[in-house]
Amino acid sequence: MSAINESLIRDVVAEVMGRLGTAAATKPSAAPAATAPAGSCGCNGKSATGVVGGFRGKYGVFQDANEAGLAAQEAFLQLRQKGMEARRKIVDIVKRMAEANSVEWGRLELEESKIGRLDHKIEKLQIIKLVPGVEWIRPDALSGDHGITHEEYTPFGVVGAVTPSTHSIPTLSGNIVNIVAAGNAVVFNAHPSAARCAATAVRAYNEAIYRETGIENIATIIEQPSFDSFKALCASEHVRLLLVTGGPGVVKAAMQTGKRAICAGPGNPPVLVDGTGCMKRAAEAVIKGASYDNNLLCIGEKEVFVVGDAFNGFMDALQKAGAIRLNAGQLEALTRAAFTFKEGHGGGCAEPVVNKDLIGKDVSVLAKHAGVSVPAQTQLLFAETDADHAFVKEEQMMPFIPVVRVRDVAEGIERSVRAEHNYKHTAIIHSHDVENMTAMARAMDTTLFVKNGPCMAGLGLGGEGYLSYSIATPTGEGVTNPRTFTRVRRCVMVDNLRIY
Repeated sequence: MSAINESLIRDVVAEVMGRLGTAAATKPSAAPAATAPAGSCGCNGKSATGVVGGFRGKYGVFQDANEAGLAAQEAFLQLRQKGMEARRKIVDIVKRMAEANSVEWGRLELEESKIGRLDHKIEKLQIIKLVPGVEWIRPDALSGDHGITHEEYTPFGVVGAVTPSTHSIPTLSGNIVNIVAAGNAVVFNAHPSAARCAATAVRAYNEAIYRETGIENIATIIEQPSFDSFKALCASEHVRLLLVTGGPGVVKAAMQTGKRAICAGPGNPPVLVDGTGCMKRAAEAVIKGASYDNNLLCIGEKEVFVVGDAFNGFMDALQKAGAIRLNAGQLEALTRAAFTFKEGHGGGCAEPVVNKDLIGKDVSVLAKHAGVSVPAQTQLLFAETDADHAFVKEEQMMPFIPVVRVRDVAEGIERSVRAEHNYKHTAIIHSHDVENMTAMARAMDTTLFVKNGPCMAGLGLGGEGYLSYSIATPTGEGVTNPRTFTRVRRCVMVDNLRIY
């Protein structure tokens, strides 16, 4: 960690851990593992094969990041010996348990994090079965006049992962599937606001995995995550690869560790409605995506730009589909509650800061702040705003969506690019015009680009494809899968073994 400015790390870890409101990011970590006594060999119990003892009965849950890394290293070595069949068993166990425990774990996560919706917390665990597994680790072969070449996708060893509070157990579970399918073990530093539920899932997974494979700590977790535990995780000699979710600061810090980092950064996905498609379908898709888990998804619709001629029709379609429209006064009241602004600059000019207390809260909570009563089944609030409104500029993660009127498709694309802040994460269009779709796709240059559907279709939920809760946009890996966590190794036989 000598290459990293510690003050920068402390700031950015506080950002990623405290983004949704917590004091845990500044708590000191548990005391480090004791050093080897004077006169000892310094191996700390490590055998000649590299296997470390003393971690039986932990089932993946540790107080100290160093011990968590050592235990994961031992599990990795065991997994390497047991081969592909053990990987398949572990992947199957995680998928089965995520679905079987979805109601209990979904409720546990909601009670701890206090954000999102129970029905969607449950569903996010039930769909872990869509995360790809060992079937993605297929070798490639070349054959020619000078022999054969075989390329394999092989593991790094131990992966260090930071998970968010927005989807704590689902992200953790999907990461285990991807990472273990690739042959690795993993150490988690969970968001403090959802650390207890994450530790519960890790312990349950490890108990089941140990019973069926004899491997106990294939996924470890630091029970009380902190700045110090994150720093120790990054510095661990056993951690070969990082998987980090957070804002630009934590991404920068991860990339300064000297280790390869797979980084899932922020998003502020825009939607463009050009008027050539079905307004009813567009409105229903926006409601479905923007209301999902109270808009906690990083791929979720955050702002909508509508070409002028279609604007009134789209607003009417939103209301007919069950969304509640706020008037100017109600919007102003909600904005005052949802954001704070720099002192002395007023509500319209300063850079807005999201009120953490409203992130992921139910529609009824937002409606109360707006001064309006809404039916119990309401999924989403919406209102007309200008393109510079706080709800447009900020990734606000609330079940409210601003709708902006634009002159034409060109202005809509320009506004979308500006609102997305060059994160290159996700963008959506509702259109039947292929040229408009193509123009927006090229201008946005996002990892996910969804046409005529809700945001979830980009991850296989209503669209074709596979699921992952880690979308690595800043570092370019895209929607992560087992191959993301592998090294490509080549074995060459010269002038032989080609049978024709």
